[in-house]
Amino acid sequence: MTADPTPAAHEDDVETAYVPPTPPSRSDDALGPAVEVVSAGNEVLLGDVLDTNTNWLCVRVTALGGHVRRTVMLRDEIESIAAELRAVIAARPALIFTVGGLGPTTDDLTLAGVAAALDVPLVLHPDAERMVTERYAEFAERRSVPFAGLNEPRRKMARLPRGATPLLNPVGGAPGVLLRLDGDGRIVGDDAGAITIVSLPGVPAELKAIVEESLADELHRIFGDARFEERTLLLATHDESAIAHVLAAVERAHPDVYIKSRAQVIGSERFNRITAAARGSDAQAVSARLDPVIAELIEGITAAGFDVRPLEDQDEGEG
Repeated sequence: MTADPTPAAHEDDVETAYVPPTPPSRSDDALGPAVEVVSAGNEVLLGDVLDTNTNWLCVRVTALGGHVRRTVMLRDEIESIAAELRAVIAARPALIFTVGGLGPTTDDLTLAGVAAALDVPLVLHPDAERMVTERYAEFAERRSVPFAGLNEPRRKMARLPRGATPLLNPVGGAPGVLLRLDGDGRIVGDDAGAITIVSLPGVPAELKAIVEESLADELHRIFGDARFEERTLLLATHDESAIAHVLAAVERAHPDVYIKSRAQVIGSERFNRITAAARGSDAQAVSARLDPVIAELIEGITAAGFDVRPLEDQDEGEG
């Protein structure tokens, strides 16, 4: 009788599957309105262009008191854009940014993707047509373009998904585009929408100008008067594992504050950069919420045997 070459497994030899600790859940009030960013651009995916727009939007949303839940980068393909937007709309964020693809060329397909996602046609919007006409008249007067007036590629930038509102582009020719949806993803014509879609051009100066100048009222409607505050500590070790237990304990005690650590290089020295951030409708209340968190972090890290100090304005470094 041949012996079984596979030894019998013993219960003591089987390691229990590791289950990572669950971070504390944060309320909608602590997180702020959810935002998703859908960018389209073959040039970014080819590596020809660095996507600074998404980073800028993340910084801007955070400062407004919201949180970016997800970002995605797609090729300039109508169905890919439409499919992604359908999934994003189903997740019901408060605000969706699309970035890129609003220009006059054949590969500028974002608005066609938005229209396909919402099952509406692209139509010539009279206000958008006026905006494009006026901008190109200005460009021609400055001799930035060879002629004024609209040809078909320029008129293309005024064809918006039916039900959309154009947003003045103070820098470039293509208007931004605003759509509001109800909770079921249907386009609504007033400011009672549960979901806002804002389509922005990919040129960074144009994107920033539309957000800062033409979108201010809509952003206030979505984010209100929320305040965001972040404080930073520098820890004289870059070993996150040495103080992870301290951060976890403080995080459990204060689930409405977001605590994060990140390696930081300042000159030739390596530090851990620890941030604590909170949002709310009242600046004093937000600051008061952060005070005990910073005190507990300093106390716990010091007790663990490490020097820690608040980050000063003059501190400089690269992560």
